Amino acid sequence: MTVHRLDADRAAARRSLEGLALGDAFGERWFPLFRDRDRASEEIAARVTPQELEWPWTDDTAMALALHRVLEEHGAVEQDRLALAFARTYAADSGRNYGSGMHVLLPALLDRPQDWRTLAPGLFEGGSLGNGAAMRVAPLGARFAGDLGQVARQAVLSAEVTHAHPQGVAGAVAVAVAAALSVRCELTVAAVARATPEGSVRDGLARAAELPFTTEPRKAADLLGSGLRIRADDTVPFAVWTAARHRDDLAAALWATAEGFGDSDTTCAITAGIVAARTGTGSVPAQWRERREPLT
Repeated sequence: MTVHRLDADRAAARRSLEGLALGDAFGERWFPLFRDRDRASEEIAARVTPQELEWPWTDDTAMALALHRVLEEHGAVEQDRLALAFARTYAADSGRNYGSGMHVLLPALLDRPQDWRTLAPGLFEGGSLGNGAAMRVAPLGARFAGDLGQVARQAVLSAEVTHAHPQGVAGAVAVAVAAALSVRCELTVAAVARATPEGSVRDGLARAAELPFTTEPRKAADLLGSGLRIRADDTVPFAVWTAARHRDDLAAALWATAEGFGDSDTTCAITAGIVAARTGTGSVPAQWRERREPLT
């Protein structure tokens, strides 16, 4: 690999990471903790920027940062190192709205990171099929965009450490491929569906591929799911759909995704990670970038 190509891959990954963090922090503003549903609906419809002066990000970004560091240091996913990175990130700040399974798994990996092989499959029956592996993976897809086979392989490795269920893994593959296709200016929902392993995530993406972009995002969320069940198949299709619907406009993509409510920090993180892999965050209002918690 040439130095030029390596620099381009790293730049794409960084754009995606910056976008993911922005989407995470932006999406979090619409939870009931900050405003009730009616008020949120009115403000989103009017495109009123959330007025909180600080926009912290959640576990979506915390885990994406850990994955990004492992890739920066080692050039590929090394699963035991990734497990330890996740565990250390959790230990440093466990109050980032982690899911219930991660409160069980990650503390146990701090001293024995290799135990993810037995602990992750036992989190739930068949392993977790949640959206956690998908929410953090877009920068990985951007990094390996030149080789879609490598994108899928690395996404699988990154997911397995915490999400052993095939559909938890499939969600990660779908988002990583979407980010890679975004970098390549080839993003379509149908292309993402074709590259996703068989199962409920792929089926949801196939339905999303048939959904016209003239559909109101709220209606699309009703049809596809917007993360209310915190499952990959209930989250990824809608987020990929909004990313493809606004693949050249990050701010528009985020507003559309927010209209779906649900697990809005995660859907917005996924959508923004995909779109920003190509566009960066420079086109969004400056106050969005200023208010978002800095990346460490």
